[in-house]
Amino acid sequence: MASNTRIKIGLKCSECGDINYTTTKNSKKTTDKIELKKYCPRLKKHTVHKETKLK
Repeated sequence: MASNTRIKIGLKCSECGDINYTTTKNSKKTTDKIELKKYCPRLKKHTVHKETKLK
């Protein structure tokens, strides 16, 4: 059976600090942290969201 290299991550808003989105990424192919521009419902605008670990 193949080993599972995908890990769960959270996307945290860089302005308000809320974790608004969760996703998975391949930890072997993507070693650097993900930064995406996503919509923040608290601020009601698009902001940069950075990768954080989930428990």
